[in-house]
Amino acid sequence: SATGTTQGVAQTIADTVGADLFEVVPSDPYTSDDLNWTNNDSRVSREHNDEGLRAVALENTDVDGWDDYDTVFIGYPNWWYSCPMAILSFIEENDLSGKTIVLFCTHGTGGLASSVQDITAALPEDCTVIDNVIGVYRPEVDSARPAVQAWLAELHLS
Repeated sequence: SATGTTQGVAQTIADTVGADLFEVVPSDPYTSDDLNWTNNDSRVSREHNDEGLRAVALENTDVDGWDDYDTVFIGYPNWWYSCPMAILSFIEENDLSGKTIVLFCTHGTGGLASSVQDITAALPEDCTVIDNVIGVYRPEVDSARPAVQAWLAELHLS
């Protein structure tokens, strides 16, 4: 979470279901200037516009005990009406075959946009993607704990 927004929701999920956290960290971290999607020269704009820049190198993709996880929550902010390229790099570098995938998104006014479709298209076909996806509006993240907990209860993952 470049700004900590998605991390807040992830922490609520981890606290509620007893999950472990793993942060997807680009080898070259994003700065606030990099995140300015209204600037055509910003890093996120260049990654969005140039397919050759979309494979974002990650600092670490080795998750301890990865094979033991049956369910993986993937959280991300809405960038360019999709997900950050680093999320797609993480999916590409980790074997998610046979796992249940639960998506959650933080966003401004763009909502989920095409993020669910884009992530689902990148996942192995033998994943089970839960279609109940929560989107948390960025200004409401600090007060979203009850809504996130209610969403988790609806998932019936246990």
